[in-house]
Amino acid sequence: MDLGLAGRKALVTGGSQGIGRGCGLALAQEGCEVALVSRTLADLERAREEIVGRTGAKVRVSARDLSDPAQVDALAAEFPDIDILVNNAGSIPAGPIESLDDAAWREGWQLKVFGYIHMTRRFLAPMKARRSGVIINVIGNRLQNPNYIAGETGNMALANFTVTLGAETPDWNVRVVGLDPGPIATERLLSGLRKAAKAAWGDEERYVDLVGSMPFGRAGRVEEVAATVAFLASDLAGYITGCMVTVDGGVGNRSRAGHVSPKGASGPAR
Repeated sequence: MDLGLAGRKALVTGGSQGIGRGCGLALAQEGCEVALVSRTLADLERAREEIVGRTGAKVRVSARDLSDPAQVDALAAEFPDIDILVNNAGSIPAGPIESLDDAAWREGWQLKVFGYIHMTRRFLAPMKARRSGVIINVIGNRLQNPNYIAGETGNMALANFTVTLGAETPDWNVRVVGLDPGPIATERLLSGLRKAAKAAWGDEERYVDLVGSMPFGRAGRVEEVAATVAFLASDLAGYITGCMVTVDGGVGNRSRAGHVSPKGASGPAR
């Protein structure tokens, strides 16, 4: 399906790996000019080479620490005419409340929670002035998991931020949408599952048992999340704003209904 995105300019944070890289690829395949942002230039260059090799699209990269507001401001100055912003950078530490000190909470939230908010504020202003643009916040499930309390709390804040802002932005012909990925087969998720299998059974290769007990007998695919992001960025989704879209195989509803996910299968997906 042609989503009508050819020629539009997209910026993806956390774009060097996992879901971010997948989003960059999907948008490039639809004809977008893509800017990838993360902290490490070498990783960005590898992602750029892959995407250019597969699509021939114009791909730029910018190594930035988005936990630093000055770096966000510099990024907005570097890319002043972005049509599609995908906020995807962030890693909030796991653990119960007793294991996380103030520094851990603040460091995790500085990149993801405050980073998303600052990125949105800086890129929303020119979108409002042009009366055109889409912001997609890739957030994550909110399952009230006590072993991911800092992330759950931050994700809930970002979801409310997204829904509240996205209800207002149609006044400027701008849309803001949130996306909740469930367990997605990224390097990060598979590493976590291997550690969980090692702790449970002394054999990290038994992580396949954890994957097999997920919905549909597998983790989600990066391509499934990325395709959803591309659709949401397009005019075909032009009446979708101020809401959360879930790509989790039903994990969230199963959890709320009392179906317990396998240990290690919940928490951050990226």
